[in-house]
Amino acid sequence: MGEQPIFSTRAHVFQIDPSTKKNWVPTSKHSVTVSYFYDSTRTVYRIISLDGSKAIINSTITPNMSFTKTSHKFGQWADSRANTVYGLGFSSEAHLSKFADKFAEFKEAARLAKERSQELTSSPSQRKPVSCFPRLKESAMGDLQSPVTPESINGTDERVTPDTAFNTESRAEINTVPFPHSSTSISKHWEAELAALKGNNAKLTAALLESTANVKQWKQQLAAYQDEAERLHKRVTELECVSGQTAGVKTQKTELNQTIEELEAELKAREEELEKLKQEVEEASQLQTQRDSLTQKLQETELRNVELECQLLDLEQRLENRRLERESFRRSLRSLLELLHRKIFQLTQLRDSLTKLMESDSS
Repeated sequence: MGEQPIFSTRAHVFQIDPSTKKNWVPTSKHSVTVSYFYDSTRTVYRIISLDGSKAIINSTITPNMSFTKTSHKFGQWADSRANTVYGLGFSSEAHLSKFADKFAEFKEAARLAKERSQELTSSPSQRKPVSCFPRLKESAMGDLQSPVTPESINGTDERVTPDTAFNTESRAEINTVPFPHSSTSISKHWEAELAALKGNNAKLTAALLESTANVKQWKQQLAAYQDEAERLHKRVTELECVSGQTAGVKTQKTELNQTIEELEAELKAREEELEKLKQEVEEASQLQTQRDSLTQKLQETELRNVELECQLLDLEQRLENRRLERESFRRSLRSLLELLHRKIFQLTQLRDSLTKLMESDSS
């Protein structure tokens, strides 16, 4: 087949609301396969997506289109032929970027193909395309110098004009009628010529009107044929898409396997991260218990410290009292010592006096 899928991805498909031109209307209940198709016979790139057997996207890429990223997972483009705006919601930013890159690539390829086609069309050596109705390209409402005649409709290349008709009639009559020599015969001759020209003019006018009516009818038939051809082409495209779903399913299966592997790897990484978090929570719980224990011990220590400070103050007060008592005792002791010294001195004097007295008595 001429048209084959060249890239596929999965996304949620939306279309702009035709009434408001603002809100998005989902055209699929879940993510569907969105594929780029390439028609090598016509050098045409298309974006096609099927929801079951229904084509929800059938957009031909032209050089005037542009794909816009409106968020990190959503993109859109406008299709003037379908008179709508398509939107795609992807599962990740990487899928959106890949789709946008392919859109730009195929858009550039479509532009180059169009330029090559225009160059071939504008080349002098290129044959001009032949229409199914060659005479329809000529204006049916032209002047009487080049009307459309039944001969041209039948496919002949001969064109009847007033000048050629006049020349034909005049040559025939010149060959069949002898040249008149009187003015009456000349007048009759020219009246006959005028009548012949009027008849030819009436015939040409009738042929022109008939040709105009035929042109309108052929245009209507051509439009109907074009509509039918477009409908058949869309039907063929849908059938090709259905037949090309095998390759799309294979691509989708490969992508799903890759996605599953990525999800499994991500799940494993999340489980490892969860285990680490559990260990950190346990360590944090142990640290919290230790902190609470240390806080309680600190409070007990502070209370013990307050008690010891009170005891210390009490001891300092008692020590001060003892010191004062000792000072008082020392002062009392000094007084007693001084008194004792005086008494001893007095006794010494008394002893000496008694000794002297005894000596004096003995002598």
